[in-house]
Amino acid sequence: MLDLMKFTHHGGYNTIGGKAKIALALMVVLPYLFIAYFLINEEIYASETVILYAPIMLFSILVGYALFRRAADQIYILSKETARLESGEKTGLIQIKGDREINEIAAHFNSLLSRMDSVNRKNQEQATQLMVYSRDLALSYQKTKREEELRNRLSRYVGNNLVEKLMSSKSGALLETERRRVTVLFADIRSFTMIAEQMSAEQVVLLLNQYFSVMVDIIFKNNGLLDKFVGDQLIAVFGLVEDSGNASENAIRTAIEMQEATEDMMRRRGAADEELFDIGIGINTGLAILGNIGPSNRMDYTVIGDCVNVAARLEEMAMGGEIIIGEQTFLENTGDFNIESRGEVYVKNKMEPVVCYNVIRR
Repeated sequence: MLDLMKFTHHGGYNTIGGKAKIALALMVVLPYLFIAYFLINEEIYASETVILYAPIMLFSILVGYALFRRAADQIYILSKETARLESGEKTGLIQIKGDREINEIAAHFNSLLSRMDSVNRKNQEQATQLMVYSRDLALSYQKTKREEELRNRLSRYVGNNLVEKLMSSKSGALLETERRRVTVLFADIRSFTMIAEQMSAEQVVLLLNQYFSVMVDIIFKNNGLLDKFVGDQLIAVFGLVEDSGNASENAIRTAIEMQEATEDMMRRRGAADEELFDIGIGINTGLAILGNIGPSNRMDYTVIGDCVNVAARLEEMAMGGEIIIGEQTFLENTGDFNIESRGEVYVKNKMEPVVCYNVIRR
């Protein structure tokens, strides 16, 4: 009775273990018990026992073998299903009906597959996120690199105070070709050729570098853009950045500070018994074309147009220490400057006279 309870507790007939016990009893134990019983009690001869009970024993052995075979087939089917999953021939869960152990193994395997599938999905999601992060990082790096390249290009023309404004507005659209209203400043050293003849080449270069360094700092400080150097002449442009203040006022203030800085430089050079010079400045306001001009291997960002030509002519008219401005520069500036009219003057390549003014430094 106790054995029966244990047998029932462990799954009974519907388990591989239960069927193995039954098969063992049918194939081995039961036939030998029959033989032993009849031989011991000598109720019949052995030959008669074989004749009478051989079919029973044979049936018992066949049934036991069938039970073992059924269990083995279930294990084979389970092995084949798992092999198909491993090779990728089959996807999804294992569908099998068998003894309790087989069903439990399949259930555990399916649970493991479900967990692995969940982990794979999470890994795929994380991989996708990593790809997105990687793409964003690459785009961010490219953007940073482009911005750094643009900063380096802009720093050739403008000071640091304007670079940030240009970077945050129009993505540095300064280098685009366009027509817009600007104020142009020309400054030139008077009688520079005569001065240079009295100096060595090294002294000339040193003088120009010192002079231009001071002048460019003043231009940048007043929101100006350096256009170019032409010998001892420099050209600056104002009004390229919308929130950089009044262009005409910035240009006039720059010219006054440039004249003052030149006088200070000359006081120091005079004390050192070095050659002296002064500068003339012309300023004009109007429409100009801005863009990259020149061949592809040597392009230069510059301004061209009638406004620029008039500024150059006004600079040519200016004596050493003078600042001459055009009419639109005078009308558009909002600063408190001491300005007097110079009247109408004729300049080269202009049919009509140009109204201009002198800026009187206090």
